[in-house]
Amino acid sequence: MYNMGASTKPGYDIANKSREIIKSLIDDETKNLTYEERDIVERVVHSTADPEYAKLVKISPTFVETALDCFDKKEDILTDINMVKSGITRYDGRVMCYIRDERAIKLAKKEEITRSAAAMRIAAEDGFKGVVAIGNAPTALFEVMELVEEGQMDARAVAGVPVGFVGAADSKEALSKTNIPYAITTGPKGGTPIAVAIINSLLNIKK
Repeated sequence: MYNMGASTKPGYDIANKSREIIKSLIDDETKNLTYEERDIVERVVHSTADPEYAKLVKISPTFVETALDCFDKKEDILTDINMVKSGITRYDGRVMCYIRDERAIKLAKKEEITRSAAAMRIAAEDGFKGVVAIGNAPTALFEVMELVEEGQMDARAVAGVPVGFVGAADSKEALSKTNIPYAITTGPKGGTPIAVAIINSLLNIKK
């Protein structure tokens, strides 16, 4: 039974019916995926009502295993914006977002960078270790990759799905060429619902 956030029998019934429909629509694209990868893709499609995501979601071979290990150890989840943080509600560990942190705001002004990028730097300074979920800001994703490359951040896995026509596709393509375990969407599509769906799928699998 898929809960998809449901907590009552009618809710479960709707969720299960939705998943049946989704499976029928995207079976060809997901038949060669692992159970966990299929669950991620199905949840993304469910959250967007857009079967095209079955073709857009790309998951590196070690992403699921690495992310689940982080969650087992209750390592932190770092998000680029509070909307992503707010969508992750069933984790026993910490879900962090520094976008409104005064240090990030000051750093962004001083260095003339986006607050999202500054927030990643502050998280690194605070010793972040765990899974990063980015659903909005390509600059945050670029910053995470740079920090990891320089040995300043221990981002063990990244759900990198920023949305938009400026930098989003480039940042995700760049992530796919790193050694960081990743889940991405190709092209400009992505966003908060996608990032939340990926993380919540894994948290549900963990249970």
